[in-house]
Amino acid sequence: GVMTPERVYRSVDYDTLVLLLGMMLISAYLFLAGFFDWAADWILRVAKTPQSLLFYLIGTSGVLSALLVNDTVCLMLTPLVVAVMVRGKLPLAPYLLALAMSANIGSVATLVGNPQNMIIGHLSGIPFLRFSFSLLPVAVVGLVIQYAVLSFGFRKVLRNAVIHRPEVQPRPLDRRLLIMTMAVLALVFVGFMAGLNLPWTALAGGALLMVLARRDTHEVLKLVDWHLLVFFAALFIVVEGLNGTGLPDQIYGKVRGVFGTSAGSQAWNFTWFSALGSNVFSNVPFVLVAGKWIGNFAQPELMWKVMALATTLAGNLTILGSVANIIVVESARGHAEVGFWDYARFGIPVTILTTIAGMVILLLLN
Repeated sequence: GVMTPERVYRSVDYDTLVLLLGMMLISAYLFLAGFFDWAADWILRVAKTPQSLLFYLIGTSGVLSALLVNDTVCLMLTPLVVAVMVRGKLPLAPYLLALAMSANIGSVATLVGNPQNMIIGHLSGIPFLRFSFSLLPVAVVGLVIQYAVLSFGFRKVLRNAVIHRPEVQPRPLDRRLLIMTMAVLALVFVGFMAGLNLPWTALAGGALLMVLARRDTHEVLKLVDWHLLVFFAALFIVVEGLNGTGLPDQIYGKVRGVFGTSAGSQAWNFTWFSALGSNVFSNVPFVLVAGKWIGNFAQPELMWKVMALATTLAGNLTILGSVANIIVVESARGHAEVGFWDYARFGIPVTILTTIAGMVILLLLN
């Protein structure tokens, strides 16, 4: 009795779901072309030492998560990374943490890197290029910090590890499909940078591939994470019901004085508030609730970027901080157990250091 069916339908942000679906379709065609298998095998072949393997994995995961959705990248890459590490007889823990954390950090760079950025892009109306101009440097510095923390924390494990390179060939590349998918992905990003509607540009790319690729569409649609789409639709409904109670407005009325009055103090205070809120309530619900408050700040556009930075980087705080972390840990469960504190002892310093460095960069660029 909290909401009518009509209000439920209206509360779902279909733009975000369409954008997610479009990017998932493109990722599915990359998977079918053998791109993710090739990428994982390439990392193992190019890396000369376990430390350089860690570096290449962080870089690859970070870049792919900026271009595609971080959750989807983790879903596609984790089984392959596990297979590569098992084949290479390497310790799994440092590389699993590297994959999960870099997927979160890399995704902050663009409006299509993760679901909360997609929502922020829709609610704020910030152009794609202007958003990335501010947050791409944050992602690059964050990945460097992450590599430094993990390579130092696992220095003994990595020093004693040796890469074994068994002659096992990856799944062959479908070059025609790969070239076609890369071309469509490039067109989609040209559309993003030209200021076209993000959701429909992404879905148009996915639809174009379905027409041109000549692959069984049932095979493609099975690779779409429908559970994630339903999960986000349900979150929109629950948050709208919560907003209807007036509780979020009451909370803002109580805490608004804490943020301060100058743009700088508001940015720093809202950063830590967002980091805490996204870990307590999860990042997407927090963005949906706190997004209503942004218009009250001194510099609304800056605060949208602050919220994107804080809610994304705070996903590395604990194993439960983001869906990407859970996907990586659950997908690797048969081969390695990563406990809550195993993750947190690296996640906490990575989150604090990347957030501080990222905020300094963001404020300098704004």
